[in-house]
Amino acid sequence: MPGIFPSRRDNRKSPSSRQSIMWLLGLLLLVFIVGMLMLSSLNLNYSREALSELRRQQISEVVIGGLARINARQSALASYTITLANVGESFHEMVVNGFPGTDRSVLRDRLEHSLKSHFQDFEGASGAGLWFEPGVLSDPDTSYMPYFVQGTDGGLELMDTAGRFDHYRDAPWYSRTLNPGWANESPGSGNVFWSTVYFDLNTERALLTLASPMYDRDGNLLGMATTAWGADQIVDLISRITVTENSFAFLNDRNNRNLSSLSQGEDSLEEQALIDAILAQNLAAESSRQPGSETTEILTTRAISVTGQDYELYFAQTRAGMVYGAGVPQSEINAVLLPMERINYRILMGTVSAMLLLSIYLLYRIIQLIRELQASYTDALTGLSNRARLLRDLQNQRAVTLFIINLDRFSQINSLFGNDCGDHVLLAVANRLLDFAGRVRKRGMKVYRLPGDEFGILVPAMEPANAHDLAGKIRDLVTVDRILWQQQRLAVDVSIGIAMRHERRAEDAADQLVSQAKVAVLQAREQRRHHLLYDPDVGIEENYENNLYWANRLKEAIDHDRLVPWFQPIHDNQSGRITKYECLVRMVEPDGSVISAGRFVDIANRLRLNRRITELMIVKCFACFAERKEEFSINLSYGDIAEPETVGRILAALESSGIGDRVIFEILESDGISSYDNIDAFIEQVKPFGCRVAIDDFGTGYSNFSHLLSLNVDYIKIDGSLIRNLHEDHTAFLVTSGIVQFARSLNMRTVAEFVHNEEVQSRVQELGIDFSQGEYFSMPLPNPDYRIDET
Repeated sequence: MPGIFPSRRDNRKSPSSRQSIMWLLGLLLLVFIVGMLMLSSLNLNYSREALSELRRQQISEVVIGGLARINARQSALASYTITLANVGESFHEMVVNGFPGTDRSVLRDRLEHSLKSHFQDFEGASGAGLWFEPGVLSDPDTSYMPYFVQGTDGGLELMDTAGRFDHYRDAPWYSRTLNPGWANESPGSGNVFWSTVYFDLNTERALLTLASPMYDRDGNLLGMATTAWGADQIVDLISRITVTENSFAFLNDRNNRNLSSLSQGEDSLEEQALIDAILAQNLAAESSRQPGSETTEILTTRAISVTGQDYELYFAQTRAGMVYGAGVPQSEINAVLLPMERINYRILMGTVSAMLLLSIYLLYRIIQLIRELQASYTDALTGLSNRARLLRDLQNQRAVTLFIINLDRFSQINSLFGNDCGDHVLLAVANRLLDFAGRVRKRGMKVYRLPGDEFGILVPAMEPANAHDLAGKIRDLVTVDRILWQQQRLAVDVSIGIAMRHERRAEDAADQLVSQAKVAVLQAREQRRHHLLYDPDVGIEENYENNLYWANRLKEAIDHDRLVPWFQPIHDNQSGRITKYECLVRMVEPDGSVISAGRFVDIANRLRLNRRITELMIVKCFACFAERKEEFSINLSYGDIAEPETVGRILAALESSGIGDRVIFEILESDGISSYDNIDAFIEQVKPFGCRVAIDDFGTGYSNFSHLLSLNVDYIKIDGSLIRNLHEDHTAFLVTSGIVQFARSLNMRTVAEFVHNEEVQSRVQELGIDFSQGEYFSMPLPNPDYRIDET
């Protein structure tokens, strides 16, 4: 509905700058956290790799230790077998060279006895034998093959090998031990060949046979020496090797058959799954090592996964061509990292938490600072940018046009309806200006709330005609609809001042354009126009500078005691003598020149320095007339009388000096008296000291005869604007005559000011005015030493 105050909304600008700062700070915090995470991850990965490598090295050392134990056991078994081969070779040598023609049965008994003795020394052996080629210690078509086995009662039994097979190549161990082409190899004693594990039906045991060839001096093959060992010995050895708590050890023969129970516990299904997974790897195929060869113990590693758990395999080939190894759960390898990971996690979380708390605090403080900064540039009532922001924007722009919108008679609205109503009106105008700026969509248009009842609109530079057109639209916007306040429809009008700047100079003050626009507002009101463009030729701005100049000079004069009283004689028209002096303040410049009060008294009143000047005049005038007999008058403004501290100083001076009966206080009637009660109270306070009171400049302004009747006044000083033209202006003569008659009726004496020639003095005397002062008698003097010629 037109005229109704629109609902209030947030008038603040979109805080894009604040959001940008917040996003930037959040991004920095995110980068820091990501950087910390990456640094922690790199540190953890490096530590994991280092510790994992150390852990794997420890595991490798344990596995190599087990491998060394196995190789040592297998070396012992090989040594036993080589010993038997040496026995067979030595015995053959003795038969050939030492005991020729000896009965073979005797020789065999001796050999079998020696074989049995060695067998008894081979702890854990299941069998031992010497297998000779046909014709060696036997007939050419038969083989001598003594072979002892462990009996069921623990004793040693000689097996009847001849009844079982014709040649030792037919024995079960032969095909499992020797390669088909082994006979083509270079002959030499000390070689040992290992069989795969096989099940011996005679002993009903899983056996492992070692075979070592026997040769004569000429390198002719004599046969084979063998030892048989139970596979459980190797398995028991494997089972006693522990790498980690949940690890397992394994041993596979050359044919990729498992010889161990894995030492894995009671879960047979899991053990079988592990055995199957290891056998599936066919680890024996990766090594070209021949059984019995000497080589360094180098481990190979491989990762496998069984039933959802990851393992690392460490394995190597033994002297017997078997594959020994251990499987370690990956979790146990990583277990050593858990404490470090927990410590690293705690450090990371602690650091991130501390930085997060610090960042939150910094963000909070920055938000507070942003809010304070925004508040310093924002009007609290309307949310618009304030004067400080306007000055800052003016500094940052070169060519601009400024509109100052001043609400007419706004003080009356506050007086009639209260400050809440005034705030309501300001908000309504602010919203209308904001809506207008949004509708016009002129690039760079900004609205500001200035102190008091003023608003500002800043736009890029435009032509004067366009500025006047825009000012008219702004006024129509504010005044077209009335503002509703508690069922009252308030009419608001504005005066608009326009100031333009086409190029900013370095010497231009930041508020120069604001001052120019305000000058235009004042000019618009004086000329009763709605809006006006500032004209630099008017010179009001120079007057402001002049006021500032005189304000500084006045303060300096007070500080250096260069304000002094001058004295203008007052002529008694009855006696024809100078009987009184009016004390007038003057400013003495450092060069000795004297400046009259008219140059600085208005500035003094505006700066509230008139109280200080009055106090100085009281002190200096009382001191000057303390030893004289003339009466003297001192000017007082209504502000002096209304100030208790100033009145107190006057009363103290009267009491201490004792010259109150020669003091006249002149009260300026044109000074805007707002309460005659204060004047009446002052008169009642000074009368007891013998002081008299005069009303100065009577006849100007709104002279109130009714109030004058209630005051105990002694003199009326008729204003100079009436006296100056008294000799040629009949109206002034009639008005002055009326004042004189009025004063006589109240028993008051009269004083004519600005008597500047003899014709005016004649008229003054004609009207019966009691006293005269002015240029005709004397201008103000630095000392009250004027004497009239009595003759």
